[in-house]
Amino acid sequence: MDAYLFEWLNLLGRWVHLITGIAWIGASFYFVWLDAHLHAPRDRDEGERLDLAGEVWSVHGGGFYRAQKFRIAPAELPEPLHWFKWEAYSTWLSGMFMLVLVYWLGADVYLIDPAVANLAPAAAVAIAAVCLVGGWIVYDGLCRSRLGKNESALAAALLAGCSLAAWGLCQLFSGRGAFIHFGAMLGTIMAANVFFVIIPGQKELVRAKQAGRVPDPIHGLRGRQRSVHNTYFTLPVLFTMISNHYASLTNHRHAWLALVGMAVAGATIRLWFVMRHRGQSRPALIAVGVASIIGTFALAMPRVDAGRTGQSSSGTPDMAAVSAIVEARCVGCHAQRPTWPGFASAPKNVLLDSPDAIRRQALAIHQQSVVTKAMPIGNLTKMTDDERATIDAWFRTLGSR
Repeated sequence: MDAYLFEWLNLLGRWVHLITGIAWIGASFYFVWLDAHLHAPRDRDEGERLDLAGEVWSVHGGGFYRAQKFRIAPAELPEPLHWFKWEAYSTWLSGMFMLVLVYWLGADVYLIDPAVANLAPAAAVAIAAVCLVGGWIVYDGLCRSRLGKNESALAAALLAGCSLAAWGLCQLFSGRGAFIHFGAMLGTIMAANVFFVIIPGQKELVRAKQAGRVPDPIHGLRGRQRSVHNTYFTLPVLFTMISNHYASLTNHRHAWLALVGMAVAGATIRLWFVMRHRGQSRPALIAVGVASIIGTFALAMPRVDAGRTGQSSSGTPDMAAVSAIVEARCVGCHAQRPTWPGFASAPKNVLLDSPDAIRRQALAIHQQSVVTKAMPIGNLTKMTDDERATIDAWFRTLGSR
């Protein structure tokens, strides 16, 4: 029953996180697009009278829309005034719920890999929490420093900091744990930007207008900077959210480089779109993004001799030898009724509890246990190199038939 409850909490948590994430990212993308497409008001007198920064006309869903942006604030605040904040807060809260449920409560399965660092679950969770908070502190400090006034220098510092974080996480946690915590660190920065900078700045603008004071434009400038940073972080965060399905990256010996490569690709591709919205052609940006993806592909490409770290002691392995290994190391999870704690059903519905099932899944078994060594997860069942070599030899005999 506990495993079944965990499965449902996992399902509902992912669903909520996906829904709120779409709402937040959609709003972020739209407002960045909107800001990049501002044009001088058609009615110049109205623009000067209202002190408009620009306006956008658009058509959608059978209707015409006119969006105007004020340089600082309107003469009088309208009612109601809509705020965009709960999308960010709900996304972060649901993401943290999933992080705690899967990676922190299940640290011994999903976060810790003894082959990387033999951490106690409490220590691993404490380090993870420090990384999330520390990432925000360092980022916010850089933005408020002199570097914050030079976007190119700030971008270089952030790239260096993110690369260091990626390397450090991959020295401490399992591959999938490192990748998801890198994304969680960026996601925490994004949500903290909204909570600590963007929304307080907007509230100060509102208070100034209500008090009859001239609003300080620094709040708008600072909020815009953090909002733009958030949109650049979006694609790297989305990549880390799906990365746990791709062990060729997360379990690579240079996984941190793959993580940095895909993060750079996401950020530069998103930057290319932003610049394109502004009418500026920057082919170098898309070239960097594509080159980063190609470079990561080449880095993570399996070697021909991948997995041959041991020697099979049985010559040409037969089905019985392979079935015995799978029974001992894999069937605890990959069975009609898993016996491993925390699993109500077989992951991805992959069953390995019969010789026929093992033959059907031969390619996946070889890929996961020999090429990437992603399974057993965290090597919880302690599959040996000799056992992996036996599976490797058996799989190669299948290809020669």
